[in-house]
Amino acid sequence: MGLTIGVDIGGTKIAAGVVDEEGNILSTHKVPTPGTPQGIVDAIASAVEGARAGHDIVGVGIGAAGYVNRQRSTVYFAPNIDWRQEPLKAEVEERVGLPVVVENDANAAAWGEYKFGAGKGHRNVICITLGTGLGGGIIIGNKLRRGHFGVAAEFGHIRMVPDGLLCGCGSQGCWEQYASGRALVRYAKQRANATPENAEILLALGNGTPDGIEGKHISVAARQGDPVAVDSYRELARWAGAGLADLASLFDPSAFIVGGGLSDEGELVLDPIRKSYRRWLVGGNWRPVADVIAAQLGNKAGLVGAADLAREPDPIM
Repeated sequence: MGLTIGVDIGGTKIAAGVVDEEGNILSTHKVPTPGTPQGIVDAIASAVEGARAGHDIVGVGIGAAGYVNRQRSTVYFAPNIDWRQEPLKAEVEERVGLPVVVENDANAAAWGEYKFGAGKGHRNVICITLGTGLGGGIIIGNKLRRGHFGVAAEFGHIRMVPDGLLCGCGSQGCWEQYASGRALVRYAKQRANATPENAEILLALGNGTPDGIEGKHISVAARQGDPVAVDSYRELARWAGAGLADLASLFDPSAFIVGGGLSDEGELVLDPIRKSYRRWLVGGNWRPVADVIAAQLGNKAGLVGAADLAREPDPIM
């Protein structure tokens, strides 16, 4: 199929990269993320044109945070961009003169990990991304499963707690309110406020007050043995592992791949997630247990996955 371009739309920059069939990034081009929906379309086109210079490109894959239709052409809804029924495929194709497919960004990252990262050798994997929120992707039988309307695997909005914490989506008790970067910071602030004597390292990093605590402080403090920081990771892991146990009942994968920024902490977060997963897995003492492994591609997964999915046949056919 030749070379394709993957596009990753971030909050501050849009990155486009030329990717070969082995998942190698040959060149990249980045532009600032504009503040308007139409400006973002123009910026995507600019990033693609910058990356393609000197390369023979056969297609473009765009990873977009939002609900993308099954035809991989329209963004039904994007939470952080004012896109509603946005015909993104047609708009970018008109500007760059190349075939374009649009994918949910978490799906793209999941595919990148499955094809070129931690999922190599597996046929059935579930990916979750623990970042600011919680996303995911489903690969069953070596195929990315998008659902009938294209919006499957919105794992972060599974309701874990009836009438629980209010979520940005408008619902209550969503999984990402309990297992995400935002949740981790909330746990740490609450615990540091309640028992400051157990959070000396953490509070020192946060300018002496719970309100000053950031995610990066929790990581540093936990590695130094700060009780509140360690306990905050355990609380996040308890909810993450319980959710994986539910997903195992639904999909029975051979592996769960944990990506997103929190996965960069390695065993600090993965070990307690595994323990929680086994604790809540129904029949866990008597059945095969899926591996829980860290993603390998880091922030490249979405770009690489989107580029490779541009080579995949239309899932409607």
